[in-house]
Amino acid sequence: MSPVPAGVLQLLALIVALGLSYRPLGDHMARVYSSDKHLRVEKWIYKCIGADPGVGMRWPAYLRGVLAFSAASVFFLYLLQRLQGALPGSLGFVSIDPDQAFNTAASFVANTNWQSYYGEQAMGHVVQTGGLAVQNFVSAAVGIAVAVALVRGFARSRTGELGNFWADLVRGVVRILLPVSVTGALVLVACGAIQNFAGIHEVGQFTGGAQQWNGGAVASQEVIKELGTNGGGYFNANSAHPFENPNGLSNLFEIYLILVIPFALTRTFGRMVGSLRQGYAILGTMATIWLVLTGLMLWTEFAHNGPAFDLAGGATEGKETRFGIAGSSIFAVATTLTSTGAVNSFHSSYTGFGGGITMLGMQLGEIAPGGVGSGLYGMLIMAVIAVFIAGLMVGRTPEYLGKKIGTREIKFAACYLLVTPALVLGFTAVAMALDTPSNSMTNSGAHGFSEVLYAYTSGANNNGSAFAGLNADTQWFNSTIGIAMLLGRFLPMVFVLALAGSLAEQKPVPETAGTLRTEKPLFTGLLVGTIVIITGLTYFPALALGPLAEGLAA
Repeated sequence: MSPVPAGVLQLLALIVALGLSYRPLGDHMARVYSSDKHLRVEKWIYKCIGADPGVGMRWPAYLRGVLAFSAASVFFLYLLQRLQGALPGSLGFVSIDPDQAFNTAASFVANTNWQSYYGEQAMGHVVQTGGLAVQNFVSAAVGIAVAVALVRGFARSRTGELGNFWADLVRGVVRILLPVSVTGALVLVACGAIQNFAGIHEVGQFTGGAQQWNGGAVASQEVIKELGTNGGGYFNANSAHPFENPNGLSNLFEIYLILVIPFALTRTFGRMVGSLRQGYAILGTMATIWLVLTGLMLWTEFAHNGPAFDLAGGATEGKETRFGIAGSSIFAVATTLTSTGAVNSFHSSYTGFGGGITMLGMQLGEIAPGGVGSGLYGMLIMAVIAVFIAGLMVGRTPEYLGKKIGTREIKFAACYLLVTPALVLGFTAVAMALDTPSNSMTNSGAHGFSEVLYAYTSGANNNGSAFAGLNADTQWFNSTIGIAMLLGRFLPMVFVLALAGSLAEQKPVPETAGTLRTEKPLFTGLLVGTIVIITGLTYFPALALGPLAEGLAA
């Protein structure tokens, strides 16, 4: 079978798998976050951390829980890395330098998983499993908790309570992420991924000497890396490494893991607000953007533009032959439209337009379907903006799900939208103006600019992937990208929770003949247009200097 039909079949198989999981997983998550019962293991956890899961929290208290837990996580992970040389199971690796330890701690707690180090040459078993893998679970659970709090803001009325952060955090890990991860890890092991605690050993004899590899609990970390839209690889090659992603079947399964929870959360949203059709409208918006960008990526990477591409059958540079152009392209769009950042190919080697698509996926806000939790609350913020624009056009007070979108609500939504672009464009401008950061670029011109723009886009949007041409292991990039990751993760959460609290206090507005029907395809089209226009106005000048200039010059 030729590569193009094979790619289409992979995409269709993925859509079918996601469709079969959508209803049961979405309904299960709705039950998890609506139940007032606690499992025995959950009660034990609450007792250990001193939390009362029955206490309702207003948005400031909920936010304090998010920030306190995340700050403690950053401190613990930083300390674990700094003490690595004295820990058992370190495989002989020394402690991590302060700037890189800060960058890594900020990265994994912020669900970014940006890595400026070689995993197999820097991190021992204790840091990998006791530090990084743990954060893969809890950072994802934090994202879901914040999304659920916003959904409760729409669903509740005349109360400022958004639930209990500690209960939402524990339930997300115990009832959703852990069960799916156990099953998924078994699938990956069956596909050939490794799962052990072996030390460093030699693998065969090659020209120039033997090659050394260390083992590790790779399959268990790989599954939550994708399921929790984390993205940090056990090895530097990430999901291009055969120990993490052995073959085409495992590759398709990993793409499925990346997308399944973010898409299913739209049904959870519909269940919790009492209208499945509202969930379908959000799902339709997400699916439209994902399918369009996936189709564009497949087209630009398969397009025969010159004799080299004709001979190779497409743009094969930087792509694993195990996965081919289609498997790499579908993975690249999935990982950049979510906050995953895992890679099975190197985005720097994509065509100019292909690299631009990966950047655009992040700059849209990673909302199609987005990260675990963050994709849903990002899309709901966009829905609030779209409703506001529609209200301006018809001269009505905007409403969404029976809640008025007034001055206070739109200010919170606008502040949410401004945070990430300010971080991306601000840090990129400063880096390009200074000599030291620009010396880290492997390439010059438009492609070199794309390397820096991609790095800050990835960090501030909590993606974690890289263009692979930038030496980011410097004090400047470790520090500034670390700051961008923390601010890009937690500052938007402030506005999300503030908006949720404001909505929860409102009295529901009865639906009238003039109410905008937000469950209709017309609203889905309006929402897609709003997302594209806002992103275009914000990032088009920067994209024109980088991937667009490179693509047009090719």
